[in-house]
Amino acid sequence: MQDKSALGRALAMVRDLRVRCSWDRVQTRESLRPYLVEEVLELDHALGEGDPAAIKEELSDLLLHLAFQLVIAEERGEFTAAVVADDLEAKMRRRHPHLFDLGEAEPWERIKRKERGGHTLAGIIPTLPPLLMAFRLQERAASVGFDWPDVAGPLAKVREELAEVEAELPGEGERLAEEIGDLFFAAVNLARKAGVEPGTALDRANRKFRDRFGALEQLASARGIDVGTAGLEVLDGLWDEVKGRTLSP
Repeated sequence: MQDKSALGRALAMVRDLRVRCSWDRVQTRESLRPYLVEEVLELDHALGEGDPAAIKEELSDLLLHLAFQLVIAEERGEFTAAVVADDLEAKMRRRHPHLFDLGEAEPWERIKRKERGGHTLAGIIPTLPPLLMAFRLQERAASVGFDWPDVAGPLAKVREELAEVEAELPGEGERLAEEIGDLFFAAVNLARKAGVEPGTALDRANRKFRDRFGALEQLASARGIDVGTAGLEVLDGLWDEVKGRTLSP
């Protein structure tokens, strides 16, 4: 009997395409990897924009890629979608023992640490974006008590690292890069301790800058100002004007 679930329909579609389409037939795990990464980033962008239509479209594209990987594994005789679902169910039961009469509730990180054989930093993939990598390293260390009790500690560390960067200026090379890296790491730790996801916070700052600078260029164009030759003082004035507009009620 054909599986009419959402995943079952996706798997059936990919199986059919692998038979009847020359492009789909020759795809491999490696050939699909760049597209998969791109689709995940496009979904992340849609989530950031908060557009339900775009989120639906990107989830559809991601479902296709998940189905592709499952069908390829099926063709190679390695595992099936059902086995993957079995693994998912077993993992979630293990991580929520109190919900399935398997034991007392435990902190999430403690359970995951057991799964990693007691190694706190094991399993963090080295290809994570640096900002997320810093957050995960700090999060893992905090799970075993290597953490400040409140934001005062990381705030003081940010000030300390900033002073060390200032001491290296003007400068260049490895030493300055190291100090700036330490400052970034400390800022991520401050965000984490303050309950702010640093990637999301930086994304909001990027979006805000992009929107305001776009407004600055529109304002400059309306006044016949060439932003390429206007100079910092003029651009600063336009920036303050745009910023004042966006901050006003």
